[in-house]
Amino acid sequence: MSQMLRIALALGAVFFALALAACGDSVPSSDIAKVDNTTIAKTTFAHWLAISQKSAAQGATAATAPDPPNFTKCIAAAKAAAAKPVKGQPTPTDASYKKTCEAQYQQQKDQVVSFLLRSQWLEAEAARQGITISDAELKTAFAKARTQAFPKTADYVKFLKSSGQTEADLMYRQRAQLLEQKITAKVTKDAANVSQADITAYYNKNKAKQFTQPEVRSMHVVLAKDEATANKARAEIAAGTPWATVAKKYSIDPAAKDNGGVLGNVVKGQGSPQFEKGAFGAQKGQLTKAFKTADGWYVVRVDSVKPAKVTPLSATTAASIKQILLQTKQQTVLTKFGKDYTDRWKAKTDCQKGYTVADCSNYKTTKATTSVAPGAIPQTTTAPSGTTTAK
Repeated sequence: MSQMLRIALALGAVFFALALAACGDSVPSSDIAKVDNTTIAKTTFAHWLAISQKSAAQGATAATAPDPPNFTKCIAAAKAAAAKPVKGQPTPTDASYKKTCEAQYQQQKDQVVSFLLRSQWLEAEAARQGITISDAELKTAFAKARTQAFPKTADYVKFLKSSGQTEADLMYRQRAQLLEQKITAKVTKDAANVSQADITAYYNKNKAKQFTQPEVRSMHVVLAKDEATANKARAEIAAGTPWATVAKKYSIDPAAKDNGGVLGNVVKGQGSPQFEKGAFGAQKGQLTKAFKTADGWYVVRVDSVKPAKVTPLSATTAASIKQILLQTKQQTVLTKFGKDYTDRWKAKTDCQKGYTVADCSNYKTTKATTSVAPGAIPQTTTAPSGTTTAK
């Protein structure tokens, strides 16, 4: 299925029967949930669960989809696929296989419920913000997505058959994606304003770390084990003994010792505070006094200095900073909106007993919840397997 574009944000991809519920807090027995005053039918849930199970059953290594309540086929498939128990290990029982099948079924069920709830949340939020998608806009986007995912009509027809979906399912999925994009654009519209003052302030605050190439020095060094040895090395160098001879005799730094004591391209800010003070506090050509570091005692002579270079606040730099600020502001806005969005629609979501998930206001926190990533529209659980959409 490499030609297909897998869904990244499973937010509203569903073709379901929506019905206005009667006043009151209860969920009609024919439905799995109610978001505000719109219900999601059990027939809708069954449709998408079948899609999820059909996809799970595909592939050479996939087990037969869980078949409640007895899970007969699932148990048989699991037993057939199981490796022979290691000698001394007990053979798994039907009861243990059934427990695994039940867990798989519950996971699929929870994913589909969350998927349907988030789909309706998206529709409700779009209506709340006055966002619409015209038929022409939807048809154009869908035609483009279909052509990209399935250049050949035969492949598209094959996909519909294998996934158990209809074109109406995919059309609604495309519509949901367009709504998500429009909501995101509307939410972040005000965050697109970045002033020159904002850019200048960011530049000044981050000049040292982001817009300055630090000083680089090349030097000769001797690293001795103690102060007395370091002073001996310094005296010999001052008397004219070649640095390579002294380094080989006294240095405990293998790299510098084998390289004649040469230490090139030392970047300021990357060494210990003691080394920085001694090596970068010296003048070019100066033979330093022995100074102590955590590694031992150094004697240093600076051979060359490449001064720090500051990148000016040019038009190019300003453009880069603007992008950074835009992304930061937009992410801040999206994170806040994402929390408000989740809180708002979860409070208006009631679920039928047996269909409660973390997105339901009547959910009891007795099992792991589905995490929600920040964003204009928080990510839902994975859409029923075997579904696709286009970017």
